Amino acid sequence: MLPQVNYLAVLVAGIVIFLLGGLWYSPVLFAKKWIALQGRTEEQMRADAARANMPVMYLGAFICGLIIAWALAVVGIRLGAATYSTGQWVLRGAKLGAFCWLGFAATTSFANAIFSMKPKQLWLIDSAYNLVSFVIAGIILMIWR
Repeated sequence: MLPQVNYLAVLVAGIVIFLLGGLWYSPVLFAKKWIALQGRTEEQMRADAARANMPVMYLGAFICGLIIAWALAVVGIRLGAATYSTGQWVLRGAKLGAFCWLGFAATTSFANAIFSMKPKQLWLIDSAYNLVSFVIAGIILMIWR
């Protein structure tokens, strides 16, 4: 049986993950380097985006963020319901996100990166996004348990 989670916190964490992805892969942060590491140009990416069903892609990314947040919430609840100060919950949330990233996202994506023959810097950009989003979501979910 799965524990009861705070679904409003899951929704907020999912939104934050989605918005962080938009910022992470924007020209403000890593878009140009990320595109170049794929051996593509911005024009090629724009052409692909014009042919793609972007609303469906964004919806899929948002749903993935919700699932990540929900899974982190379930794992966080399973860690126990001790009484901590807010600062301790922030630290526990950050540790939860970092642990789940290391144990699941970083390792599986790195194993794929080893055999994909893509630049390791590309893995680093993508994986760092996952780390930051997991940590922020973990903090939100642990504070707002």
